[in-house]
Amino acid sequence: MRTVRLTIFLMVVILALSAGIAGAQGQPPTEQDRQAILGYSFTLQKANEIIGAAGEMTKYVLSRPDIAEVMARSMKMTRPELIAQMERDPQAMAIATKHGLNAREYNYGVPALRMALLAAQGLTGPSIIASPANVAFAKTNLAELKPKMDAMDGGGGRR
Repeated sequence: MRTVRLTIFLMVVILALSAGIAGAQGQPPTEQDRQAILGYSFTLQKANEIIGAAGEMTKYVLSRPDIAEVMARSMKMTRPELIAQMERDPQAMAIATKHGLNAREYNYGVPALRMALLAAQGLTGPSIIASPANVAFAKTNLAELKPKMDAMDGGGGRR
């Protein structure tokens, strides 16, 4: 069962990378999504909190007995629908608030950080949405943040 969950998780991560901001969604980014990503501002503390929350959130989602249904539903949702879903989930909100985040900050912060790190490593394209300030932040902090993101994703070397 754990192998099945890990396989599902890895497929979602691959999908997230290939879909850019759509992340775990099957939806293309809206202009609102683009603006929220471009407007997200990082500090090292905020980036570390996002990575910590994302790691815990992944473990939580993988522990759910209805993971397949949750992932299938989530892939059809818009970012605002994902935020609303998270706000209705007490355990998900407990994870976010433990790290000083609300549902909106989490749902835009994770892809904003991921794409800034990808851009800092030279990956570009229409699905990579990152402000110049976030790319500069990611370049400055790449040596610290990339290993943490890789560990949170379940291993290094995928980028």
